[in-house]
Amino acid sequence: MSPLQWVLIVISHAVVFTALALLGRSLAHYVDVFKLGTPEHHRRDNKWQRTVTLLREFFLHTRMKRLPLVAAAHWFVAIGFLVLVLTLLHAFGELFDPRFALPVIGHWPPYEWAVEIMAWATFWGIVVLIFIRQKNKPANSPGIDGRRSRFFGSTFWQAYFVEFIILAVSTCIISIRGLEWVADDPENRTFAHYPTTGLIIGKVMENWFGHNIDLVLNLLIIVAALKIIISFTWMIIIARFPTMGVAWHRFLAFANIWLKRHADGRTSLGALHPLLSNGEPIDFENADDLDENTVLGVRRIEDFTWKGLLDFTTCTECGRCQSQCPAWNTDKPLSPKLLIMNLREHAHAKAPWMQATEEERKAMPAQIQHLDEMPLVGDTGYDIEHPLTAYTPLGPDCVIDSDVLWSCTTCGACVEQCPVDIEHVDHIVDMRRYQTMIETAYPSEFAGLFKNLEQKQNPWGMASKLRMDWAKGLDFDIPLAGADVEDLSDVDYLYWVGCAGAFEDRAKRTARAVAELLHTAGVTFAVLGDGETCTGDSARRAGNEFLFHMLAQGNVEMFKELKVTKIIVTCPHCFNTFKNEYPQLGGHYEVVHHTELLNDLVKAGRLTPVTRPNGPMAKGNASTAPSVTYHDPCYLGRHNHVYAPPRELLGSLPGVTMTEMDRSGIRSFCCGAGGARMWAEEKLGTRININRTEEAIATGVERIAVACPFCRVMISDGVNAKREGGIGQNVEVVDVAQMLLAAIQPAPPAEPVAVAAAPASDPEPSAPAPV
Repeated sequence: MSPLQWVLIVISHAVVFTALALLGRSLAHYVDVFKLGTPEHHRRDNKWQRTVTLLREFFLHTRMKRLPLVAAAHWFVAIGFLVLVLTLLHAFGELFDPRFALPVIGHWPPYEWAVEIMAWATFWGIVVLIFIRQKNKPANSPGIDGRRSRFFGSTFWQAYFVEFIILAVSTCIISIRGLEWVADDPENRTFAHYPTTGLIIGKVMENWFGHNIDLVLNLLIIVAALKIIISFTWMIIIARFPTMGVAWHRFLAFANIWLKRHADGRTSLGALHPLLSNGEPIDFENADDLDENTVLGVRRIEDFTWKGLLDFTTCTECGRCQSQCPAWNTDKPLSPKLLIMNLREHAHAKAPWMQATEEERKAMPAQIQHLDEMPLVGDTGYDIEHPLTAYTPLGPDCVIDSDVLWSCTTCGACVEQCPVDIEHVDHIVDMRRYQTMIETAYPSEFAGLFKNLEQKQNPWGMASKLRMDWAKGLDFDIPLAGADVEDLSDVDYLYWVGCAGAFEDRAKRTARAVAELLHTAGVTFAVLGDGETCTGDSARRAGNEFLFHMLAQGNVEMFKELKVTKIIVTCPHCFNTFKNEYPQLGGHYEVVHHTELLNDLVKAGRLTPVTRPNGPMAKGNASTAPSVTYHDPCYLGRHNHVYAPPRELLGSLPGVTMTEMDRSGIRSFCCGAGGARMWAEEKLGTRININRTEEAIATGVERIAVACPFCRVMISDGVNAKREGGIGQNVEVVDVAQMLLAAIQPAPPAEPVAVAAAPASDPEPSAPAPV
């Protein structure tokens, strides 16, 4: 071997041994950090199904398809990482012998084709990803400091480093193949062995070096050594920075996906993760049996489960969650990405303290000792003009500002978008639980919410005797369960009217419309009347787990007595709670949203739309049906994947023209009411409902169709606010059920209508309206 080979062998192997030692230490560090989290069981069940889910998500990139170009480019980079790993072994061989080939497969054409094609695909894939990052970087994006960029707040030097490494490694592989072509016997330079290099770079290299084979062989050794050094330098750097999610996700994402809540691959939406103690859900009926050291919710970073700590460390900082967050897009301090990043930084900074003995702690710097006393949530001195001031992972006073925690609408857009299955909503609500149940540190409006739920069993604080007012004036009787019918075995459904349907004037119209449609279709149902109580959705998402359990357990017991098996609801929040959360308390029911059932009835011919669903705002022309856009409620769409039925129902109405908003379906934008935000004022940034209303009005439609009473309140209020500025004068907000009811009734005779002024939207409710 030449002196050059010896020098490169020594340098390369020194880098390799250093990298492997540091990488091993980092892996041990990760295991130690994750062990600091609290127990969480039931993450390793259905191993085969979990493995299938992992393979599907990785090889098909199902979680990344929202951005097709990014998904395609990332697929080639990710698959190339696996396919090209053998080229690293090849490079080691070429250090000793530049004509080295891997045993058995070294000159096998399918292998050589795979290497060349994936090397070029990886090269161009990373070029595309670099271009996208540069195009969308904060400097090129609107908002405060470019906060509309999904990369705002990401650690750019780390991303640039990883991108450079991938670009350099793929370039080395392509160069090695080109040099091999030049050094090979001309008879072997066939298309079977060199499908691309001979055509693209081989001949160029031959013109440069072809008359000096010794030089070519030395260049092969140099490039092989360079490939090894670059690859293992990457390992050294990521070992030095265990919070470098943009690099570590290559390894951790596999574990995070395999350990996701649902083995079948569903996103961690719908039901909230239950409040745990020692890895098992807390039984509030036996709360006195809890250990005195049990923490309700999350107070400090070690109160998160080990899966939570894995979540934080897996974050790639891609910003998809941030770009879809309604709070972040209306200039509030909450960014799901920045939240996860800061919890990650705090966890790894505090880990040495948590792992140390008492004696070791005494010798630690004061800054690390301070981390043990620092709460997760508090006052960071947040300044809206400087969004990052809401996040201080090392203090001095807390990790995140309280406004970060309470800005969340739990819409689930972050969870739906995350390519590595981070469970943002569960972590946010876990922190809310501690703030609410232990610190009583929640938005002031929630005090009234909790009081109304405790004393009146509904968020409006209205008397139970008023729960049947919505049915007054109907020309048929509504059977009461327990009075008119002994139990629900005698009817098709329990019709759950809900608190909004009973007390909010706009929602009452939906409740009446649904009842009339069910009666017309011959569907038998009964209601609970003043026996209804709130499902507890708002209490749970506000962090009051105890109040949720009190309300929910009462309903479960009542349903058991009344033999309830099938429930129809008009509120997606009730729908989600009955369907996904009551099973945690032993309540298992067949739950259907009114748009689903009504759509089935239309398909079955039991309801037949025969006329155009005209309304008071059809521009005075009874022969013209309004154009419509549909707003997807978060708890019907993202949380429960009900997208088609409402649209099919609207599409069945004669003459109706549907226009979709830019953000619709799985990318729908929240109205701002979820996560108990229905009951709290928005004090920072712009109002979420105004943002959504402006998008709906911009479609040019006359009606905004909704399928949720909370959405109806928020968007109606948004329309009223825009009218004050002279916008959207002829737009009204209606429930899908109302439009169907109008379409199955005979059309009234056309009469001339004199419009003196723009009509108002839905009138304000008689009960105090939520803000």
